[in-house]
Amino acid sequence: MTLTELKYIVAVARERHFGKAAEACYVSQPTLSVAVKKLEEELDVKLFERSANEVSVTPLGEEIVRQAQAVLEQAANIKELAKRGKNPLDGPLTLGVIYTIGPYLLPDLVRQMIAQTPQMPLILQENFTVKLLEMLRTGEIDCAILAEPFPDAGLAIAPLYDEPFLAAVPPHHPLAAQEQVTTEELKRETMLLLGSGHCFRDHVLEVCPEFARFSSNAEGIRKSFEGSSLETIKHMVAAGMGVTLVPRLSVPKEAMAVKPRRKRDEDAYIKYLPFAGDPPTRRVVLAWRRSFTRYEAIAALRNAIYACELPGVHRLS
Repeated sequence: MTLTELKYIVAVARERHFGKAAEACYVSQPTLSVAVKKLEEELDVKLFERSANEVSVTPLGEEIVRQAQAVLEQAANIKELAKRGKNPLDGPLTLGVIYTIGPYLLPDLVRQMIAQTPQMPLILQENFTVKLLEMLRTGEIDCAILAEPFPDAGLAIAPLYDEPFLAAVPPHHPLAAQEQVTTEELKRETMLLLGSGHCFRDHVLEVCPEFARFSSNAEGIRKSFEGSSLETIKHMVAAGMGVTLVPRLSVPKEAMAVKPRRKRDEDAYIKYLPFAGDPPTRRVVLAWRRSFTRYEAIAALRNAIYACELPGVHRLS
């Protein structure tokens, strides 16, 4: 039994597909299949049920895969301990970021990391919250920047900032003449939503729960549209297809600048409106495995995040 074989069975259990598991492990499918079969023969158990369309894990296989994950994490800890003994800031740090944070935080964060800890480059992974939590658990990434709430996975959590939402409306929309907007006013509008899987979609539905009913029936297409990214949704807003909510860091600096509106560029931007009273917000946190031993690396990453401009958010210590 080898660590490589354990890595392969964890990948097959996660992907439920030998080909995809082989791609994730950067090996050929025959290589992975032979190794899995060898391990099954050595243990004299059947780990996976194979069919033409999918692979399922046997009940005993589930227990063995869980133990394999624990073994792989402990093996990774040995490497981390060795690194820490030399220099915890020496070597790459693998960071996961959700889709609605990455494009707006990473440009500044990468610059700060290059300036402060050039010997610790970031290996970046954008994905959905659920996928990043799984990657944290299996040791594929070291830490992740997420938005609460998310399932408690026994992770160490450091709050970073509370980020308010703004309403984004087309420039000629009646609401665009206002300086603020209320939740009640948005309830009467066509709300554009991100696709399922994005936690920011759930945040929008918390603010305007009435739109949840439009996500599961055909009639709702008149009121709710789904886009593949926040930037795609913003383009749809600019085209006059509806309104949406956006996190503060996604708003361009020029859109928040105080300047007179010129007639010839009225169609060139979206009007971003703050909420009257206490705005809806999301809490952004840094999460990592409690067993991760490069504490100084986590501290350096937090310092780099706090060194970013982060306009309009409430920083947390």
